[in-house]
Amino acid sequence: MSSATSLYRRSLKLSLDWAVHRSVWRGQAVYIRSLFEANKDVRDPRQQQVLLRETEKLLDEWKHPDPYRPPTAPGGNKWERNLPAPILPYAEAPGAH
Repeated sequence: MSSATSLYRRSLKLSLDWAVHRSVWRGQAVYIRSLFEANKDVRDPRQQQVLLRETEKLLDEWKHPDPYRPPTAPGGNKWERNLPAPILPYAEAPGAH
């Protein structure tokens, strides 16, 4: 089971998958923060587990089918784009057998 801080970070990253522009995302981030702040005083472990499970379920429901990846990150469209050519062992000169 994840902790609240882990779920909070995952929520923010998931919202960034849906709204790539920071100006749109910022409003969503403030709303997500308010949802987590509303439950910060819950001390009952059972109630905390229920809240964490519900949040996990919501994150699974809202998972983006094609999540945003920075271009140079693994899986991004520029990942390993300009790799240096592999160094091959020298081939024998033609006709030198």
